[in-house]
Parts: sequence; C-alpha cells; structure tokens
Amino acid sequence: MTYEERLQNVTVLGAAGKMGSGILLLTAVEMTNLSLMPENKRKTFVLNAMDLSDEGLHGLMKYVKSQVLKIAEKQTVWLRSVYADREDLIENGEIIEQYIFDVLNMIRPTTAMEVAYRSHLVFEAVSENPDLKVKILSQIDSNNPNKPWFFTNTSSVPINLIDEGAKLGGRVLGFHFYNPPAIQKLVELITTSSTLPEMKEFALAYANGLKKVVVPSNDIAGFIGNGHFMRDGLHGLSEVKNLSVKYTFPEAVYIMNKVSQDFLVRPMGIFQLIDYVGIDVMQFIMKVMNPYMENENLHSDIIDQFIELGVKGGQMSSGAQKDGFLKYEKGRPVAAFDPNTEEYVSFETFAEKCDSQIGALPEGAIPWKKAVRLKNKEEVFGKFFGHMKSLDSLGAQLAAKYGARSHDIGTTLINDGVAANKEDVNTVMLTGFFHAYGPINDFFN
Repeated sequence: MTYEERLQNVTVLGAAGKMGSGILLLTAVEMTNLSLMPENKRKTFVLNAMDLSDEGLHGLMKYVKSQVLKIAEKQTVWLRSVYADREDLIENGEIIEQYIFDVLNMIRPTTAMEVAYRSHLVFEAVSENPDLKVKILSQIDSNNPNKPWFFTNTSSVPINLIDEGAKLGGRVLGFHFYNPPAIQKLVELITTSSTLPEMKEFALAYANGLKKVVVPSNDIAGFIGNGHFMRDGLHGLSEVKNLSVKYTFPEAVYIMNKVSQDFLVRPMGIFQLIDYVGIDVMQFIMKVMNPYMENENLHSDIIDQFIELGVKGGQMSSGAQKDGFLKYEKGRPVAAFDPNTEEYVSFETFAEKCDSQIGALPEGAIPWKKAVRLKNKEEVFGKFFGHMKSLDSLGAQLAAKYGARSHDIGTTLINDGVAANKEDVNTVMLTGFFHAYGPINDFFN
C-alpha cells in the first residue's frame, strides 16, 4: 500500500481533545494536499473525527476552520497553482475559501467507533490509560479486515504493552506529538522490535509531510520527554520540601518557580509548567511509569495532597490556564496555593522578602526570549553559569544544584537506554520544551 493509499481512510480517536484536535488538523491538511495532486483527484479521502462528545466535535469543526484559514493565507501562491484549472476561482479569497471547504469536506465528525472498522490508519489520542488503549485498539482491530496501522499519541505507556495486550502483531507505534500539535515541531517516535519496518518508513514520511522534527526514543515508559520532565518536576518539589523548613509553602514554591525560570533561563518556572501540563496529569504519568522503574520511586506526597484538595491545574477549553500551584490572572502567576489554609497567597505579601533572599541574577543574565535566538550560546551561557556557580546566594545555589540534577537526568536517560545519545535528549528539551540549551552540557559538570 502506498503512502497515499494508507491515508485515504483515516480515523482519529479522541479527535475533540486537546491533542486529538491538533492531530486531526494536521492530518486533514496533509490528506487534502494529497487529494489536490493531479494523480489523486479521482481518489476519495476520508478522515473520521471520532469522539464521545457531541459538543466537543461541534467546537472541533470551528477550530479546524479557523486554523485552516491561517494556513491557507500563508500559501496562496501554492494554492493558485493547485487550483489553476478552476476558472471560477479568481481572487485569493475565493481560492482560500475553496481550500477550507475541501479540508472540512474531508472530515466526518462522529461519536461511533465503528467508523474505524474501515480505516487503514488509526491515530489514538484518548486518555493516558493503558487498559483503555488496549481495549479500544483491540476492538477496532478485531472488527477491521484491513489490518490497520495504529499510531498512539501516548507520552508514557510502553508500546510493547499496547501491542501485546491488543494482539496487534507489530502494527502499532508511538507517535508522540507535543502540545499543541499544530504549533510544536517535535514528535517522539517510539518503535519496538516487533514494529513493522514499513510502518516506521511511513511514519517518517508522514512526519516529513507535516514538517516535524523526529526524535527516536526506545520503548521505555515515559520515553525521553516525560522521562526528563517527571524527574525534573520531582526535583523542584523536593526542593520545596527542603525550603519549607525556613519558608512558608507558598514562599518555597515562589522561590523555586522563580529560580528555575530566571536563573536557569527557561520559558516558565517548574511550577508554572506543572500547572500547564496538569497536576493530575503529572500524577497519572508517574503512576504509569513507576512500575517500570526498578531503582527509583516516581512519586510525590505534595502532588497527592493537591489532588485530594481538588487543585489540578491544566487548561480550560479556551486555552486559558487553570489555577494550580499558582493562581493566574491574564496568564501571569500572581499567587501561590497554601495547602494548609487551602487558599492562595498573593505574591505581593512575600515577593520582596523572597527576592532579597534569592539574590540578584549573575552577571551576563539574559531573558529567555533573547537567549533562544543566540548564535553563541556556549560562550554566553558558559560565562553566565560560570559566574553563577561562584556565588553563594540562595538563588545561585539552588539553580546550580537544579542544573546539575537536570544534567544527571539527561545522562541517565542515555545510560538506561531510553535515548540513543545526548543530541536526542537535548533536541527533545530544546524543541519540545523550548529550553534555551540542552540539559546535557558542560555548564553544570
């Protein structure tokens, strides 16, 4: 089966979700572009958008339409060549409207699982629940005579567990988009010894069509991204416990969030990142990973406490940030949660005190937005972190310890066989987490 034939009938499971909607959008555009090629114009392409939520599917189509409009406006020259034989399409606006129609016309929103019984390719973006994934994929496979290929968007569940549980015979691989899929360039590709070689070739071609950066990860729970992030987050939580001996819990969270952002030159602090992902999601991922970790326990009492109190973070359907460790106003953190009083404490009441304890940034400090565009990162960061390690301020000490821990996590991923080399680890953190530098470096040795 050719690349085009494989994409003639596709289903996205969980299509109305945060990840599924992005996967659907990207796949719809790729399929539409294929359908507009002269050799494919007589072929039928169908993309089933399957989700249990009728309301979610209704919102999905609005989302796809708005995003396709943006895509089309950036490629009017190419679209003119594609629709060159259409004498009725003269103005750019008419051509763009036709392209939007063609994309939307390919998508079939539905709540019925049965549509996947005819597909050649199935993207799975349901809950990060191994049993649920196995159940759904097994059901589809047993009712689909086409022996479909399955791409799971799991960020932590071992692929061999899904393959063996659903009895797929190597017809499943991990294709982990980063959030949000429409914007993020990174994809982690996870295969097993049973994965069909031609399936991997297709995955690479599909990623190329989507202009994604592909990083291979071995089939070990959590893979590279969550393998690093979970442990990185646990370090931040551990340091909060240590700081809570001298500071209040909100103060300790504030200190670690500020240090991990400003001193380590990251796009957001560790607790803002945990809130963004979701405190409940972090807990679930650690539970998925933990049974496969022989020499460590991926667990946090603080995370459990927050879940029990109903503080989960995450995002609203609009994309706005929900309150978690931090409270947000217009997207900016303004307070930290105190689990003892079950209330948020405004930064205004303690920021000045904590900032004086943290201390000034080292010489050569540079904002993250500027740092990511630097061409001489080794030189700039070398001086910055070199000076930082010579300081005895609280912020410098915490940051140096944090940077060293991040470095150790990265090298352990290689030593444990999760990643092939330091370039793959660094690429995941640079591209998937927007870090200004990779964790495996000479700055914190």
